[in-house]
Amino acid sequence: MILSMTGYGKAEKSTTTEKFTVEIRSLNGKNCDLSIKSSLIPRDKEIEMRQHLAQMLVRGNIDMFASVEQIGTVSSKKINRDILMDYYRQVTEAIADTPFPGNYADAIFPALLKLPDVIETQRTEMSDESWDALRSAIEEAASRLIEFRTREGEILKQDVCKRVGLICSFVSEVEKYEAERVSTVRDRIVQKVKEVCSSCDENRLEQEIVFYVEKLDINEEKVRLRQHCRYFLETVEKEEHPGKKLGFIAQEMGREINTMGSKANHVEIQKWVVKMKDELEKIKEQSLNIL
Repeated sequence: MILSMTGYGKAEKSTTTEKFTVEIRSLNGKNCDLSIKSSLIPRDKEIEMRQHLAQMLVRGNIDMFASVEQIGTVSSKKINRDILMDYYRQVTEAIADTPFPGNYADAIFPALLKLPDVIETQRTEMSDESWDALRSAIEEAASRLIEFRTREGEILKQDVCKRVGLICSFVSEVEKYEAERVSTVRDRIVQKVKEVCSSCDENRLEQEIVFYVEKLDINEEKVRLRQHCRYFLETVEKEEHPGKKLGFIAQEMGREINTMGSKANHVEIQKWVVKMKDELEKIKEQSLNIL
């Protein structure tokens, strides 16, 4: 089973006085880049929590948000009077320099309370009960993100496997034109030779034609491309986190398709090669999001 690197998980846990809300979102990335956007986690617990999340989520650009809401009458916030009065003094001085009449105190104060640092949150040491609730919320949010990744991963799996199957079918379509291609190349060479000289050594000409046709042979490319396609599908089924490996296999598939196109010398074969490239680009895009 493959997982997507894109996901979202949210969880809430409460104690008698607090409600913790944790959200974790993940996007594709080469490594595990974890950003904790919260000051709630105690410093002595942060390294342990980072390691735990990295082990659970493996890879991706991961952002974790955590917030706390006080329950009941308990409050850990207060007004910073010094900052409030400094804001008030600056505003009243600015108003005094304008022609606006009247007393704006009633209207000013609600706005001042919303300015930065006016309302302070009193930091207290987190209790064991609070930490247990927060840690539980983090683990549950991570588990829900993994569930999201699993659903997305199944969609990705179906998509890339279908496209690999299409590439294999396009190789079979190419084979329909190979005999015609060889005949066309041979006739073209013979015609060009006759245009240049009226008589030539037929045996030598045949040898040169065989040599030229062998250089244009795409049988090896077809065999290797089919092998890469089978390996791609096996990796999807057997590897736990195949994302990086699938990207490497897709690169090898691209090399064989490009070589096939450069040797094609046939309009219809070129059309099928273009279709292969189109499907391969979509496979590469999807592989970047596979864990």
